[in-house]
Amino acid sequence: MNFVMENHGVMGSMLFVVAKTLGRVLGSVNLAGLYALLQIRPQSAQEEAARVGFASGPDQGLELFQAIMDKPQGLWIGKSDPEKNLENLATTDGRINLHIPDFKDWLNEINPIGEKEKLKLDKKFPFILMAGCHMDMNANTNMRDPAWNQGRRVCTLYMNPIDAKANNFKDGQMVRVITEAGNETIVVEITKRTRKGQVIIPHGFGLVYDGIKYGANVNRLTKNTHRDRLAATPLHRHIPCRVESV
Repeated sequence: MNFVMENHGVMGSMLFVVAKTLGRVLGSVNLAGLYALLQIRPQSAQEEAARVGFASGPDQGLELFQAIMDKPQGLWIGKSDPEKNLENLATTDGRINLHIPDFKDWLNEINPIGEKEKLKLDKKFPFILMAGCHMDMNANTNMRDPAWNQGRRVCTLYMNPIDAKANNFKDGQMVRVITEAGNETIVVEITKRTRKGQVIIPHGFGLVYDGIKYGANVNRLTKNTHRDRLAATPLHRHIPCRVESV
């Protein structure tokens, strides 16, 4: 921590360092990341935790981590003071600023001509994959037991009838979806639920249960560099792809 405080430039890499060190000890990169974040919370977060019973001091982050581990069903880790809510704003003038100078050039890029150009598809990837669609048969990766969907048609590739006819795909046929990131095999479901040129795969599948893989892991089709510039969130709803017969 002393090293980080003296070298602020390394903060962006610290989660990777924690993952490679503490992550191996805990057996989980996610737990290691959570532990690290709890140790560097701002003063306001520490005060909020104190309001729900976690004593202030250098060990508060450790106590929070242990409490979360002991109560996986969930717990309160803080309570804000509604009368002082705006005091936590980090802006120099203490106000919520909608205009952010750093985004000026980015916002100027948003224009009809530029947007149309960006939406042009490469002939190599003629379809747009909408990855991670919410449907009534999936529940994130909480769907561990395939009995959850017994007797239902789940984790299929939705394709518009026009596209299916043009590519000679039959309903129920096994195909391979290919993107820059990887490929997955999946069953085609011909439906008007998706528009021409778009295909859809639900999220939460591709899990292994008793040695058998159920469905396709749509995350494997999302390239880590194809992402939002600000939040670094992968663009799950707009992934160029192609579909081939297996």
